[in-house]
Amino acid sequence: MSSPRLLVLFGSQTGTAEDVSERLGREARRRRLGCRVQALDSYPVVNLINEPLVIFVCATTGQGDPPDNMKNFWRFLFRKHLPSTSLCQMDFAVLGLGDSAYAKFNFVAKKLHRRLLQLGATALLPVCLGDDQHELGPDAAVDPWLHSLWEKVLGLHPGPLRLGVIPPGVPLPSKFTLQFLQEAPTGSEEQRVARTDPQSPPSELQPFLAHMVTNQRVTGPSHFQDVRLIEFDISGSGISFAAGDVVLIQPQNAASHVQQFCQLLGLDPEWCFTLRPREPDVSCPTRLPQPCSVRHLVSQHLDIAGVPRRSFFEQLACLSPSELERDKLLELSSAAGQEELSQYCSRPRRTTLEVLCDFPCTAAAIPPDYLLDLIPVIRPRAFSIASSLLAHPSRLQILVAVVQYQTRLKEPRRGLCSSWLASLDPGQGPVQVPLWVRPGSLTFPETPDTPVIMVGPGTGVAPFRAAIQERVAQGQAGNFLFFGCRWRDQDFYWEAEWKELEKRGCLTLVTAFSREQEQKVYVQHRLRELGPLLWELLDRRGAYFYLAGKREGCPAPTQLPTLPGSSGLCVYRLRRGPEEPSCGLQPL
Repeated sequence: MSSPRLLVLFGSQTGTAEDVSERLGREARRRRLGCRVQALDSYPVVNLINEPLVIFVCATTGQGDPPDNMKNFWRFLFRKHLPSTSLCQMDFAVLGLGDSAYAKFNFVAKKLHRRLLQLGATALLPVCLGDDQHELGPDAAVDPWLHSLWEKVLGLHPGPLRLGVIPPGVPLPSKFTLQFLQEAPTGSEEQRVARTDPQSPPSELQPFLAHMVTNQRVTGPSHFQDVRLIEFDISGSGISFAAGDVVLIQPQNAASHVQQFCQLLGLDPEWCFTLRPREPDVSCPTRLPQPCSVRHLVSQHLDIAGVPRRSFFEQLACLSPSELERDKLLELSSAAGQEELSQYCSRPRRTTLEVLCDFPCTAAAIPPDYLLDLIPVIRPRAFSIASSLLAHPSRLQILVAVVQYQTRLKEPRRGLCSSWLASLDPGQGPVQVPLWVRPGSLTFPETPDTPVIMVGPGTGVAPFRAAIQERVAQGQAGNFLFFGCRWRDQDFYWEAEWKELEKRGCLTLVTAFSREQEQKVYVQHRLRELGPLLWELLDRRGAYFYLAGKREGCPAPTQLPTLPGSSGLCVYRLRRGPEEPSCGLQPL
């Protein structure tokens, strides 16, 4: 009797859940179990009633929200009319990935586990709660959970007796083969991946190639931070957005890094190939043109500037011809080697390209077929839209802080997307950037007499500029902006615009310039000073309160003014990562 095929379904926002799912797939194949790995929204959810064995791997984003690539699945699964015996034939397990610094830690995994039980499915194990805050990351919980999982699965569905487990050092077949062409195809790759259906709105699968109109530095020349105001022309795109929405931009690797990578692996950037999956249920990456050049693959698809995960070292060890390098890679990928891996890679933010430079014999021996197994895809970056279509028709603006910081490594660390955007100069010729828009979690009241209090230190002010432009154009008053920065003459974004709106009576502006006096003054000090006004707006006039910015740059909940009788008040913060805004609002 043949064992059933294992199905691994993932919901991933940053790629961690997808990486864990691929690890599950590899471990299943080593145990001679057939296995499919799919994003939840790419799987026909109605087929779930026929699946005997399913592992769900899901992250929690924002304030207990499911990732974007499982939202359709989520809505379907929580329909009220589904029978309580819908999934009675299914054995399942749920692996969650979250961050215990957030109030709703692993909320999606816990809720999914409960819902599957309600629909009659049988749990193989308690839900796994991976935690980013653990010193060893999610693997501290994932490793022992997977050990228990395989014991359960193989107890219920033993593999072929005559075949043992494939040892960890033996490479599995690659998911794809690269078939190199004798002649280069005609036409550019950009044309082959551009939107083919102008009626549908731009998306990740079909982004809009927007012309960059301006790329202007808006911080003073002596300021430590390079911040850019970038404007795109979106005429003819069909893109529409409102204040609080987010634009996603697909970045590229630096040309110097592409060249260095190709030299390390002995690849000619001009070589062209077609991609073929080895198994019938594996589809080719939709964003990759067919045929494709090595240059396009490396510059626009492979995340060689990202910090590699543990799975990268595990797979690289299988391909290494050097005993010395292979032993080190196996050590870094082992459970016992996670502290050393963190010291070597995670903490100093060492990139995939830099790791390959440290293992040159291994890098030179990597078969091209394994590139897509080894290196994840470049993920789009999200930025708060900083303009309103009512004020700037057919235009979209963003405020971008160019990320650069130092670790113990000699070369400074640079944000991939922000550095790439900063390098583009529309004054030297046409520049096109692939982008699309999605709704944000930041929504503003539609009633004209409801005041809005916005606290936006630094680049956190970007979504509030869009909101103020939109509200002013619609005749909505009661706009209160608390803005903080270091120096009035160095990083006071949109100073002239704010002052003009103040003159017209459309805006009340409160500023805090932290470095212009001996005692540092931040927005939280201004909030305390104006506590009576805030209470009047919140309690008497039903104002909405918003806080946006980097985690380290925003006042903590305990730094906000204490308002009498405010126990029922819900204050929202828009939290951001190191390079770009996220879209999650977190109640404080």
